[in-house]
Amino acid sequence: MSEFSLSKLWEREEGAMESCYKLYTWINHTLLMLLLQIFWKMSQISDYFKEKRGMIQRCGHKLPPIKSFISLGGQHQGVYGLPHCMAVSHKTCDYIRELLNYAAYQRWLQLSLVQATYWHDPLSEEEYKRKSIFLADINNELTINETYRSNLQKLESFVMVKFDRDSMVQPRESEWFGFYKPGQASQLQTLQQSKIYTEDRLGLQAMDRAGKLAFLSQPGDHLQFDETWFIDNIINKYLV
Repeated sequence: MSEFSLSKLWEREEGAMESCYKLYTWINHTLLMLLLQIFWKMSQISDYFKEKRGMIQRCGHKLPPIKSFISLGGQHQGVYGLPHCMAVSHKTCDYIRELLNYAAYQRWLQLSLVQATYWHDPLSEEEYKRKSIFLADINNELTINETYRSNLQKLESFVMVKFDRDSMVQPRESEWFGFYKPGQASQLQTLQQSKIYTEDRLGLQAMDRAGKLAFLSQPGDHLQFDETWFIDNIINKYLV
């Protein structure tokens, strides 16, 4: 698959229809390739669900209607840790995480490394909000973009699947739009306790009250689920 820079695409003119369709085509091609291998445990797939939501919010008004958004292990509030490295219980992992904080919000790294764009440091919330070129933007952290809110609320269903023993995502609550409480990295808060929800910065509170949000879980590690569960709980319920 050819290289493609999301960050460069985001920086083009907001009204460029061509950019939206290029993004739409690229993400869907990527997801198709990954979905074809989903039962072979392609763990990279969850990284694309944040980008898919970004496409809906930024370009949804220029694209055909999208009824349901299914997120399998997508980190909607970002990550603050390394895969298979639970920093809360391992000092070495916590040290590496602190080192990453010095580089993650550098402009050159944000523009060149997709993973840096969803690094969310709860100890430096203001820096994250100012310098994260992707996650902070699509989550309406600094300012409320009404286009993002409007496009997301056009969905009939926003389904988030969390994996209860996920060792790839830290914190795993990010898969349900939860995260650490600001200012520390031990206590967690749910989506409903966050400012994104209480201030309804993305319209998620309105969607929740309308019954459009679904929080599903699976007991295994990252993307560990069987075909029967996927067909019964995802395809038959939300995609047929």
